[in-house]
Amino acid sequence: MERKKTRRTHPLTTLTTDKLTMKTLYLIRHAKSSWDDPFQDDLDRPLNKRGKSDAPRMGKRLKEKDIHPDILISSPAERALSTCMIIAEKIGYAPVNIHTDEELYHASEDKLLSFVHHLNDANDEVMIFGHNPGLTDFGNRLCPEPVAENIPTCGIVALKFPVNSWKAVTWKKGALDFFDYPKSKLQ
Repeated sequence: MERKKTRRTHPLTTLTTDKLTMKTLYLIRHAKSSWDDPFQDDLDRPLNKRGKSDAPRMGKRLKEKDIHPDILISSPAERALSTCMIIAEKIGYAPVNIHTDEELYHASEDKLLSFVHHLNDANDEVMIFGHNPGLTDFGNRLCPEPVAENIPTCGIVALKFPVNSWKAVTWKKGALDFFDYPKSKLQ
């Protein structure tokens, strides 16, 4: 009688060949905006002088960290899109590839989670440009511990998730990679 050969594996070794990838989400609040015209539609408010200087500074910090996102998605609000375009230029991301989505305009944390669940899994690093209070609430709910009481204008929260699909991103499962903002000392 011939004996069958069996392959022995360590009990902690999995036989699957699927590799776990890391998804990185950058939450970026728009830079400081102008309130000079009280009758201007909220969607059309531009960046003010400080916003126009903070956005390139934060873009430079991202470039120094050698960050190369797969996709940048912005709220259609002028202040968010301008922030996105300035940062895109600083990190070498072609502005013509920027996406806008109306769902990001003043989205709640639940709406943002739903938005993330619908991201294309081919994109491992995603930057989302949006607004408070939703962005701060979203970042805080994704981490085991709150990141900030308030993400300041042009603040960046970088979160990592050990998942293969954006659909697997859930509350309290994000690992804070970094939190930076114009007045921080992280430079």
